[in-house]
Amino acid sequence: MEFPKTREEIDSAVIRFAGDSGDGMQLTGTQFTTTSAVLGNDISTLPDFPAEIRAPAGSLPGVSAFQLHFSSRDIRTPGDEPNVLVAMNPAALKTNLRDLPPGGLLIVNKDAFNERNLERAGYAVNPLQDESLKEYRVIAVPISSLNQKALEDLSLSNKEKDRCKNLFALGMMYWMYDRPLEHTIHWIERQFAKKPDIVEANIKALKAGFHFAETAEIISTHYRIRPAKLKPGKYRNLMGNTATALGFVTAARLADTPLLYCSYPITPASDILHELAKLKNFQVRTVQAEDEIAAIGAAIGAAFGGCIAMTGTSGPGLALKSEALNLAVMAELPLIVLDIQRGGPSTGLPTKTEQADLLQAMFGRNGESPVPIVAPATPADCFAMAMEAVKIAVKYMTPVLYLSDGYLANGSEPWRIPHLEDLPKIEIRHPQTVPGEKFLPYLRDPHSLARPWAIPGTPGLEHRIGGLEKEDRSGNVSYDPANHEKMVKLRAAKVAAIAQDIPDAEILGPAEGELLVVGWGSTYGAIASAVERARAEGASVSAVHLRYLNPFPRNLEALLQRFDKILVPELNLGQLAWLLRAKFLVEARSLSKVQGKPFKITEILEGIRAQLSYSAPQMPRAKQEVQHAGNY
Repeated sequence: MEFPKTREEIDSAVIRFAGDSGDGMQLTGTQFTTTSAVLGNDISTLPDFPAEIRAPAGSLPGVSAFQLHFSSRDIRTPGDEPNVLVAMNPAALKTNLRDLPPGGLLIVNKDAFNERNLERAGYAVNPLQDESLKEYRVIAVPISSLNQKALEDLSLSNKEKDRCKNLFALGMMYWMYDRPLEHTIHWIERQFAKKPDIVEANIKALKAGFHFAETAEIISTHYRIRPAKLKPGKYRNLMGNTATALGFVTAARLADTPLLYCSYPITPASDILHELAKLKNFQVRTVQAEDEIAAIGAAIGAAFGGCIAMTGTSGPGLALKSEALNLAVMAELPLIVLDIQRGGPSTGLPTKTEQADLLQAMFGRNGESPVPIVAPATPADCFAMAMEAVKIAVKYMTPVLYLSDGYLANGSEPWRIPHLEDLPKIEIRHPQTVPGEKFLPYLRDPHSLARPWAIPGTPGLEHRIGGLEKEDRSGNVSYDPANHEKMVKLRAAKVAAIAQDIPDAEILGPAEGELLVVGWGSTYGAIASAVERARAEGASVSAVHLRYLNPFPRNLEALLQRFDKILVPELNLGQLAWLLRAKFLVEARSLSKVQGKPFKITEILEGIRAQLSYSAPQMPRAKQEVQHAGNY
């Protein structure tokens, strides 16, 4: 008797692949993402890496996961919770099951639920054999043994064959969501071109999983998600760190200036070094330094020499760079420092996300040393804000801090490749020798208050450089009290003047009302979606998202004054809220989360409801299920 299969059309889905760090979950999720992007879906991803380099197999700390939200409409987040959880072993089930809602689909590799793995995951009883999973739709598949059976005619070891089981699981999900195999097959052929036996094994495993899902009676439905209606143009699926690297290289090319990036490897910033190292044909040079201090020291030298000079790190490294960053402040050099934030303090949660470096970026140096701060809002926005960092640094002759985080760095979304004519102009003018005229290295531009960027070795433009206080105009070392106060105020005024070149903050929703939700960085997607849901519930709420944190946009104070209440969701204990209260004397209330994970839409929505003192509207059960299917 033939088992009937049905096809259902849906708007979106959220899938999470989870397994041991050696199970290839990041590769599996990336391939599903790439295929979905090629099909024209809007996508948003959330990779989740273990902190240990190689945790014991089957252990809870060694679980690796990849969540993907793909849709036929515009989406902003990887989804609050998965519709489908693929768990390759007991540890993956235990660490991820709490996020799967009742009624969600749970696909498990039942071969991995042996006594040894159950013990490592802390299960006294096999959860596939008791009632603990009764709230979910469970499909237990012997993925490991089916994969071995599909590859039995190949002359590979059992260990080599077992490494292909993630492709078997991927094939199952491709059938379930009506995805073609060709894109992944072509990737396998390219990736393992020198190992034909590995190519054959992976393709066989992929096809075996697809045909198993197609023919097995345990999977009755597959789903279709149409292409999203995106703005016309050429798109590329892009991770935040890749977008960051491309943005800086593009800015350097527009400025017709070499780029030098000096960095010490640190999670989650290391990928920027890797990406830039691939681009040496575009006048890009990369230096892997011996430590964080050496990295920023070399970058300062490059800035003095006339390069687009950058150094990248995460929170612990930024602390080490602070003394040298102050040297760049005093010397007024266009150095760009990237801080890809992670959970802290100290080593903290090196593979998890956080926004806890804002106050360090604002004040983490000795003396009065203001530095401009920019922060991208989405993975694709990393490209635009990288260019802004360069534009500000070279125009105002100042170090600039670029604050991203682990969520943006490793997440991905479609990026519309811009046309060259749409990119901002970045002009660099170095002074030239004027016969008979004395060069004044701290003579300031009347508009930007920037000093001239003189290239070392230019005849007649010799000048002092260093951390000692400079005399106004001449740049000579000065210990004069009045001059010191003047120079401190000039450096501060220069940073404040940047506000004249940055765009006004834009409001999502009405320009006045009961509640304004203010965010920065990677909270953008969850805030915007939560505010839209709250407005659909009748709430008087709007949102503003800040991509420029020092200085703030010129219209920010006026916007804040138009609302009765202000709520600031942050992945820290309230740092932006603290700054808003201090600067604008407003009662900014903090909504904090420091769990190493991004905000869910529902968490911010609950915060909005609490501020406005109303409860979630009651809906019929059927309507609740429909809404759940649409993780914005």
